[in-house]
Amino acid sequence: MKNIRTEIVIDAGPVAVWNTLMDFAEYKNWNPFIHLTGRAEVGSRLENTIFLEGRKPQVFRPEVLAAVPEKEFRWEGHLFVRGLFDGEHYFQLEAVPGGKCRLIHGENFRGILAGMILGMIGEQTRKGFETMNRALKERVGQLAVTQ
Repeated sequence: MKNIRTEIVIDAGPVAVWNTLMDFAEYKNWNPFIHLTGRAEVGSRLENTIFLEGRKPQVFRPEVLAAVPEKEFRWEGHLFVRGLFDGEHYFQLEAVPGGKCRLIHGENFRGILAGMILGMIGEQTRKGFETMNRALKERVGQLAVTQ
């Protein structure tokens, strides 16, 4: 299995980070990497549009595997059929001292094309995760100021 794992500490607690992550309708206003529609309920399907630098947007319809408030949000998607290129995307939230939250954001990849595809887009994907993380941190900070 191949994976990408990133993390960032956000200057707000898990509740604020979770609420921002779950507000899919607002993603278009702050998230340069992923736009989501659907429900964050186990078993439901999302529509996930991914924006990788220098590439056309890609649309996937992953299934929600976990939606544990203020702890974890996870989905799994497949390229065409299961086993070619599968990705299990996750967000884990951990409270840290000082009323902050550590966001662990990553994806586990498997399938017969995983190595080849990640060789082509792995670094762009990592950069996308990191860009989203920074944008989320900024968004949560902006929302804290307006409340």
